[in-house]
Amino acid sequence: MRLLFFYSCIMLLFNACTEKKKADAIFYNAVVYTVDSTFSVAEAFAVADGKIIAIGSKADILKYDATNKIDLQGRFVYPGFADAHCHFYGYGVDLKLINLTGTQSFNAIIDSLILYQDKKFSGWIFGRGWDQNDWTNKTYPDKSKLDSLFPDTPVFLMRIDGHAALVNQKALDLAQIKNDTSIIGGYFERKNNAFTGMLIDNALEIVKQKIPLPSKQAQVEALLAAQKNCFAVGLTSITDAGLDVATILLIDSLQKTNDLKIRYNAMIAYNRANAEYFYKQGKIETPMLRVSSFKLYGDGAMGSRGACMLQPYSDSAHHHGFMLHPLDSFKLIANEIAAHNFQLCTHAIGDSANRHLLNLYGQATAGKNLRWRIEHAQVVDSNDFHLFDKYSIIPSVQPTHATSDMYWAENRIGKNRLQGAYAYKKLLNSYGMVAAGSDFPVEDINPLYGFYAAVVRKDKNNFPDAGFEMQNALSRIEALKAMTIWAAYAQFDENIKGSLEVNKLADFVVLDKDLITAQPQLLWQLKVKQTYIGGREVYNLP
Repeated sequence: MRLLFFYSCIMLLFNACTEKKKADAIFYNAVVYTVDSTFSVAEAFAVADGKIIAIGSKADILKYDATNKIDLQGRFVYPGFADAHCHFYGYGVDLKLINLTGTQSFNAIIDSLILYQDKKFSGWIFGRGWDQNDWTNKTYPDKSKLDSLFPDTPVFLMRIDGHAALVNQKALDLAQIKNDTSIIGGYFERKNNAFTGMLIDNALEIVKQKIPLPSKQAQVEALLAAQKNCFAVGLTSITDAGLDVATILLIDSLQKTNDLKIRYNAMIAYNRANAEYFYKQGKIETPMLRVSSFKLYGDGAMGSRGACMLQPYSDSAHHHGFMLHPLDSFKLIANEIAAHNFQLCTHAIGDSANRHLLNLYGQATAGKNLRWRIEHAQVVDSNDFHLFDKYSIIPSVQPTHATSDMYWAENRIGKNRLQGAYAYKKLLNSYGMVAAGSDFPVEDINPLYGFYAAVVRKDKNNFPDAGFEMQNALSRIEALKAMTIWAAYAQFDENIKGSLEVNKLADFVVLDKDLITAQPQLLWQLKVKQTYIGGREVYNLP
């Protein structure tokens, strides 16, 4: 009997040692860039319950017992791409608007409005995407043509950066804007004491408030359409820079029904109602949805000369731009957010705005690393780069802004200030990392365009020959980290995503060619073959 018992124990141990480990799926025959601390490269990995349970050689991973065994045919695998600063919901809504991106003149805009005038948004003719810097005549248009064509229909035409718009008289009347109407942190452009219809920064909000909100069904459709397009370009995680409570709750409900699968970091648009709601309810911190930060706007945009500069614009004497709110107001808000232990993420374009906000952050955080962020950090004075490290402030940048603005940026701010503009390498050297996004729909949603802009700093036509301000280009490894692990760190999620490691989420993207070794001019043209979230395929190139 003892011999039988001993034999049974030996057999149990033998079976335990030889039994294959279980996995839901294994992915093999690939070049897997893990983006771990040593930037190691693997051949295969195993997934169970939405997480990576093993990663390494093909031989080791094929020892796992899995129902699904996916041969990736030698393709290239990276952690799921993240957009550290975008307007995901707004992009989805904008898909229903008249697209004015790339229009080469104001007459081309008028042609689009006439062609699509029946494509109304809540009763308004609503378009977005124009940029006067692309036109031969680079001055702002006026509303006279809109008034003659659409006297009874309100028209709202947003500039590509979202910081300026052209409206007609009907829209001004609905917003009850009179000759004596004024606004802090923006202005209504006038010529000969009459409104031109151009609204800059905070002036936009007075008119936008009169545009009826889309229905709930339209909002759902917008979110799902945005998700579909993001999956197609390899985005598995996004940070939406500024949402109201109602939209965040809608996103939460769609994730709970598994309709919205993209991982979502929602910055709360700072206002009194939104702040009080989340101070009371607390943060949301799940693998699908994070709500732990507030979004503020410091200044405007450089393309519309609303960015707040230390010295006047080179092409507009005596004009410095402006802060959107008094500095005392920013200070009160920053102290309040710090007291409630939320992250603060503030839009800052001009060198004056960056200086003010960096120092204000330093006072409010009192030396603590709260991972507060400067969004854009677009023009920084040479004396201020060290403040990112001094106050532990994360620079959140958008590389395609550099290649979109490079045609006119020197005219706007001059050669000397350009040395501190779009200075991603200087920001990286100061803080130790940068988080990269696109700011879509201001720019294209494709993160590979951002990768190309960060590394090559040219447009798709290979201009300029030597690259734009190449001293501030990122290496390929740095650019990949900026859109994976550093983006995850910027939202406190580096322990669950941003790299392909054991116990992390199995979010990854498969490309046809290698980001690290492909010819530079090909980088923006690489194709996403598959996108996976939690080990489940959410996109497959037809």
